[in-house]
Amino acid sequence: MATKKQTKISKANKQVGWWHRIWRIVRNSVIIFFVISIVWVLIDWFTPIFVTPLMIMRSVESLVQGNMPKNSKEWVSIDNISPNIVQAVVTSEDNQFLLHHGFSFDAMTKAFEHNQKGKRIRGGSTISQQTAKNVFLFPQRSYVRKGLEAYFTVLMELTWSKKRIMEVYLNVIEMGDGIYGVEAASQEYFGIHASQLSRSQSATIAACLPNPRRFNPGHPSGYILRRKAHIMSLMDKVGQVDFDKKIAQVKHSRKHRRK
Repeated sequence: MATKKQTKISKANKQVGWWHRIWRIVRNSVIIFFVISIVWVLIDWFTPIFVTPLMIMRSVESLVQGNMPKNSKEWVSIDNISPNIVQAVVTSEDNQFLLHHGFSFDAMTKAFEHNQKGKRIRGGSTISQQTAKNVFLFPQRSYVRKGLEAYFTVLMELTWSKKRIMEVYLNVIEMGDGIYGVEAASQEYFGIHASQLSRSQSATIAACLPNPRRFNPGHPSGYILRRKAHIMSLMDKVGQVDFDKKIAQVKHSRKHRRK
């Protein structure tokens, strides 16, 4: 018969073995997550993105409601997108886009102070964060999702150029009910290609981005027209978004650090 001491040792060994198995499962899960996420970001670095979690969610919502899903989307290179829409979205959504590394703490602070006053909820997300959320995650608000959003934002900023982030953003962002990307929005609302968008049309689309399923750039409300006018008044201050200049500055900075 086993002594009490042997029984205690056996129980202790079983507990150690159980915790060891749990630790191994957690460790392997974390490693797999990191490998998959890094590979995913690297693949999306150079390939067009045709489907996002948000598109899948909207399609499921439509099916549940008994409707046929609408997915109007067409990928276009940023070289075939009007500089006006780039300027408009940077002006309205993230005027420090070329300067920050994925996060704007100034914008977060302002959004927090604004929301504390009980006014209409304002987000402090940068274009990089919005791109990470749209490409890799579902839109539900939670601390876990915000943490994953920050993680994917860092990965993107480390591997993608600002030009690539903007290209993906303008191709996947929701711009209406079942309308994704600037090319689909341009054709839906104005009957033109994204390369032909004027300053006025671009500002109208940008004005609707905070709530694209509620507002229609093709039939703007008085509120949207006021937002559009405000965005247009700021566009000249922001200026055209020069990605080539940014790339040159980054290369110069890296060269300077090596010296």
